[in-house]
Amino acid sequence: MLTELSTQCKVTGAKQVKRALEAGRALRVFLAQDADPRITESIEALCGEKGVEMVRECSMEALGKACGISVGAAVAALVRE
Repeated sequence: MLTELSTQCKVTGAKQVKRALEAGRALRVFLAQDADPRITESIEALCGEKGVEMVRECSMEALGKACGISVGAAVAALVRE
């Protein structure tokens, strides 16, 4: 599933993912298993509220790499263009 992040339209980071969820643009949200719960809890709640699928199968390092950035990422989302 992480390969989707390298080929499709995405946003990375808690603020951008929250904006995409609130705007109804997020299709699937990826949460790193080793991310700080203070970052991910509010996004998980928003995903539940909006009915957006969550994937928790990766580390911050793997998520960052899949997004094409040189640092780890706690959250990322596939979005509508």
